[in-house]
Amino acid sequence: MSTLTDANSLKSDSTKAIETPSEPPQTVLTIEQIQQLLPHRYPFSLVDRIIEYVPGERAVGIKNVTINEPHFQGHFPGKPVMPGVLIVEAMAQVGGIVLTQMSQMDEGLFMFAGIDGVRFRRPVVPGDRMIMTVELMWTKRRRFGKMRGRAEVDGQLVTEGELMFSLLIE
Repeated sequence: MSTLTDANSLKSDSTKAIETPSEPPQTVLTIEQIQQLLPHRYPFSLVDRIIEYVPGERAVGIKNVTINEPHFQGHFPGKPVMPGVLIVEAMAQVGGIVLTQMSQMDEGLFMFAGIDGVRFRRPVVPGDRMIMTVELMWTKRRRFGKMRGRAEVDGQLVTEGELMFSLLIE
């Protein structure tokens, strides 16, 4: 399995995104590298790139929301809104990048164990670029983890809450 260390080896400071007014944030992980780390595939691959990664602490990911996504056919006709459950799932996938790269965690498939205090502040619609920041709060017995997630569009808070994970040992 590829590691983030490999993906970052060419960067002088791999823990921070580089952003200037004329350039988009520098990619730390491409979609191809994300797919090597996470099992999700279309239509449930909800992270397009990772722009910041601090090992064992946090990751920042981007989801470019487009009208071509299948859920917009019925949610809602004439007024497309990204379902809240998919926003939370996208944040969880960013959290999965952190958990799958922690050497002290056992290998396997991480699943939701709980969701606490999730609040939706504004709708996410096609054309939005959602920036998700997920920070590790704690891990327990190499099988459980809790993270704090936050999603923003254009600097405005969209969703926030705590996500708990449990390792499904295969």
